[in-house]
Amino acid sequence: MVIRVVVADDSLVAREGIEALLAAAEGVDVVGSADDMPSLLAAVEDGRPDVVVTDIRMPPTHTTEGVSIAARLRETHPGVGVVLLSQYTDPAYVLLLFETGSDGRAYLLKERVHRLRDLVDAIEAVAEGRSVIDPKVVEVLIDARERAAQSRVSQLSAREREILSAMAEGKSNSAIAETLFLTKRAVEKHISAIFVKLGLVDSDESHAVSRRVAAVLMYLSDSAPSS
Repeated sequence: MVIRVVVADDSLVAREGIEALLAAAEGVDVVGSADDMPSLLAAVEDGRPDVVVTDIRMPPTHTTEGVSIAARLRETHPGVGVVLLSQYTDPAYVLLLFETGSDGRAYLLKERVHRLRDLVDAIEAVAEGRSVIDPKVVEVLIDARERAAQSRVSQLSAREREILSAMAEGKSNSAIAETLFLTKRAVEKHISAIFVKLGLVDSDESHAVSRRVAAVLMYLSDSAPSS
């Protein structure tokens, strides 16, 4: 199956460069191009593409036109995938793009566009309704999550850290109570406080085990020696 693509970038050099790259790719047909948001929407109407490859910032405001286009197409052309090209590793842009759904959406750094296989893989993925996030942005997301986890663990009291350490050793609430000379009820209250401080609040008791595991993983990540 040939994937029909519209390319949008306000830079003529960048736009023609992407078109030239895709011309060398099997299974991809560039059916239109645009240099701003209005012309892109018109190109989508005329070319009926399967995928739009667009810069994140274009006229008229040079802010987040690409994100706005993705949201607009979600309403008007839900079957059209969007590959958003950006030079920014800030996860906030990814969250904006995925606000209206992650299916059929890709966030790719511009530096990766020169690797034709990476670009074509992203195009094929969104055409199939899948999502893609650039590996470098994923690294930033993971680092941010780890920092947040470490920050939360540092908010625990000495007693709460003792209990969490015992949890990491696989001890039950009863065993923790016996080791620390506490009542089982006191241990349960401390564990509830630990969950709250670590952002693991869930009213569904069926998730208690997964919260316990998540808390232990956060503790172990915080306790691990820096490389």
